[in-house]
Amino acid sequence: MHYPHLKNTTLEIDAKAQLGEGALWHPTENKLYWVNIEGRTLHIYDPATKENQSFLVEERVGTVVPVKSGGSLVALQNGIHFIDTKTGRLRFIVNPLIHNNIRFNDGKCDPSGRFWVGSMHLQFTEGVAALYRMDTDKTVHKMLDGVTVSNGIAWTKDKKTMYYVDSHLRRIDAFDYNDADGAITNRRIAVTVPEGCGSPDGIALDAEGKIWAALWGAGAVGRFDPQTGELLQKIEVPAPNVSSCAFGGENLDTLYITTARGELTEAQLAACPLSGGLFSVKPGVKGVPADFFTGTIHEQE
Repeated sequence: MHYPHLKNTTLEIDAKAQLGEGALWHPTENKLYWVNIEGRTLHIYDPATKENQSFLVEERVGTVVPVKSGGSLVALQNGIHFIDTKTGRLRFIVNPLIHNNIRFNDGKCDPSGRFWVGSMHLQFTEGVAALYRMDTDKTVHKMLDGVTVSNGIAWTKDKKTMYYVDSHLRRIDAFDYNDADGAITNRRIAVTVPEGCGSPDGIALDAEGKIWAALWGAGAVGRFDPQTGELLQKIEVPAPNVSSCAFGGENLDTLYITTARGELTEAQLAACPLSGGLFSVKPGVKGVPADFFTGTIHEQE
């Protein structure tokens, strides 16, 4: 089957990230937030100036989400923290993880401003991780058990469906989502990633309700129809391990893509020297703005 390929991606930063992840366009700052998990850094990239600001957070950092009142939440190996993005100062909030060999991975905020974040075992042990929801009052609820590598998560515009990736399953699942209380029910398969297309990692929705998924191991981002499961479009990226994607730019018409180099062999690195870079492409469709965490973060915490 032939999938239309668009023009080449543009290299934004030759970051050489061990494990670039967590791409998110900050809707009011007009900057791209992303993390290098193994490099233990949070990055804030301004495409207008090409400046990439970095904060060393001392722990593996799985994901970042903006806070409505300013600053961001970061999911570190040792819990969820608030980070002051002017000073880099961290403030611990809560840690539901009890095992040292399990770390946080991808996560995003839902339409009502709750923070959802999943975990994974450092050795990828099957079924020992989970998906959590931190409400705006900072209470944490375990929403799913038996997860292996918790990854991309997104909500539809009508606030009725949540899409979720456990990468190990090589598929994208859908849940009925109740925006009033954050409950999820009726898990079902929306997309099974075709053979030879790697494993789904981070995801983003476009304005037409289609799912864009980073395809780890396949050097690509795929656009899928969640109603039919069909792969509609594939954009090749010059790095085998593509980890996350987010729509950004002033008109949300640029797709930013993170990649990783940490697990590649010398031969793969020689063939794909830009692995670990941050890329962009104009895919011909617009995205939807990211949601903020809307809870209050007090100074004394």
